[in-house]
Amino acid sequence: MKTEAATITIFDIEQIRAQFPVLHQQVNKHQLVYLDNAATTQKPQVVLDALNDYYTGFNSNIHRGVHTLAERATTAFEATRKAAQRFVNAAEPEEIIFTKGCTDGINLVASSFGRSHIKAGDEIIITTMEHHSNIVPWQMLCQERGASLQVVPVTDAGEMIMEEFEKLLSEKTRLVSVVHASNALGTINPVKEIIEKAHAVGAVVLLDGAQAASHLEVDVQALDADFYVMSGHKVYGPTGTGILYGKRRLLEAMPPYQGGGEMIKEVTFEETTYNDIPFKFEAGTPNISDIVAFRYALEWVEKVGKANIAAHEQALLQRANELLQEVPGLRLVGTAREKVSVASFILEGVHPFDVGMMLDARGIAIRTGHHCTQPLMKRLNIEGTARASFAVYNSLEEVNLLAEGLQYIAKRMR
Repeated sequence: MKTEAATITIFDIEQIRAQFPVLHQQVNKHQLVYLDNAATTQKPQVVLDALNDYYTGFNSNIHRGVHTLAERATTAFEATRKAAQRFVNAAEPEEIIFTKGCTDGINLVASSFGRSHIKAGDEIIITTMEHHSNIVPWQMLCQERGASLQVVPVTDAGEMIMEEFEKLLSEKTRLVSVVHASNALGTINPVKEIIEKAHAVGAVVLLDGAQAASHLEVDVQALDADFYVMSGHKVYGPTGTGILYGKRRLLEAMPPYQGGGEMIKEVTFEETTYNDIPFKFEAGTPNISDIVAFRYALEWVEKVGKANIAAHEQALLQRANELLQEVPGLRLVGTAREKVSVASFILEGVHPFDVGMMLDARGIAIRTGHHCTQPLMKRLNIEGTARASFAVYNSLEEVNLLAEGLQYIAKRMR
């Protein structure tokens, strides 16, 4: 498919697209237009090659083996930890815990930090725009510990109301857990300000970086974040991978999340002494192959450049906002001043599911539904939305095709 690369000169979009094999296929007799990147991103060839190289070159268990393959696998595995440290600018690799993704990371903090630091009467603050994975673990913890969950409201535009957040902060606040960028609306939260205000009352802050890490520069030291979680598959890496960043002093004070191999120093039938961080939180044989390949995704993003990616995606989002507002009956949902490249919308008289199916018939993949943010949908008085989300490999021509498809649906269905 010929793209409008000339209108975005930040990098060669055709050269970028050539690195993603899955994009070059027909779906329903149309060239695939993949705009479901907030759900998961496609993988560049270097990531696919890394997976193949692991299984054909040095498949072995890590850390405990002394033979050559085990040492190669261990070296490759730990290289990803260093890449992740660099990606979020952690102070040291030991502050990077490998997880299955953001959900796993949040549950780890809720189970370990939460059970050891949250008590009856304490309060945990989240926002209305959280993904279910940043709601349910805290509900479970609050029910178990006798704590309460406080929720910051949002405006009709989908922005967190900071004045209400400040009102909720008190000496009872033990933890604030906030999404860095909303998966449903694209809203970018003022996380540095949130952290400063939370720290002022002695609260610990976790940032859910699921949607931010592939679009925005992440510097956990500059933010002074206590915990930061991200998922590999949202950043062009394999599914089932992710990291939890945590400050050393917090991680060292937290009890293990799971028991098993690797997380111990010595085991007797009377007692167990636990390993140092990060291994204390990585019980059992990890997802070695995917974590090895995860490194190549992070390095690929670094090579292209976050600033370049963000500029390209913002150009796509701007074009989408302009064209979608010309579609009869279409209303954009989520009009925050600061957004990542997510366009959520409703087409009057047409269910989002039908919009998704009719676009799919034209080879265009978007997401429909509540996007695992049912409380947010309830706040906005809607059942769900259709959501187009853009990534580094998307082109202006693909945005045009989306708009053409929606124009067609609006004429046929309204």
